[in-house]
Amino acid sequence: MNRPYVMIVSEVTIDGKLTLDEGVSSKEIMKLMDDEANKYLHQVRAECDGIMVGATTVRIDNPSLTVRYVEGESPIRIIPASTGDLPLDANIFDVAKAPTIIAVSKKCSEDKIKAMKEKGADVIVAGENKVDFVELLEKLYEMGIKKLMVEGGSKVNWEMIKNDLVDEIRLIHLPVVVGGDNVPSLVSGEGFKKLELVKRYDIKAVFKCGNQVITEYVRKNSGS
Repeated sequence: MNRPYVMIVSEVTIDGKLTLDEGVSSKEIMKLMDDEANKYLHQVRAECDGIMVGATTVRIDNPSLTVRYVEGESPIRIIPASTGDLPLDANIFDVAKAPTIIAVSKKCSEDKIKAMKEKGADVIVAGENKVDFVELLEKLYEMGIKKLMVEGGSKVNWEMIKNDLVDEIRLIHLPVVVGGDNVPSLVSGEGFKKLELVKRYDIKAVFKCGNQVITEYVRKNSGS
């Protein structure tokens, strides 16, 4: 399959959480990131052709997904939203700052597709009842996206890992503990349940970055 090289990049707490509580914007926990960590994150953005977050992240965080802490061009924003359930005043529709692609399934109404196109976004249909990530990545590759950064959330991370589409994972470890049974962690979904099914990664690098630790992993036997 021709697809982009895919990196999941995320901040996580010591206990692997992405935010302070269910439904709370991850921007709150990201306030703990210092300039060095933000520069690292934005440098990775600048090196990628596309950046992906899920519809829930757009609704809760309202991210811009642009390059700001370093010099560089902002990547194309890609939002999988099966039914097109996105607020049309979201920052990702400010296409003057960066192009935006919305990926929907065939369940998305023509009215929603038309409305998103009128906001300046491109729309890709991939999948019957929900976005088919394998099909989506093939289409993105055909559009010239060769390196894709995935910034979450946990449901998108699961879909990508479950379908064996992740080549690399980079984590910015924040030195705090949040706790909570229902607080989103790096990956959600149904889980693999069996040891022989889990996806395996090799450690590529571990280093200190400001008051954070960065860990980088590559897919086992990926040759990277």
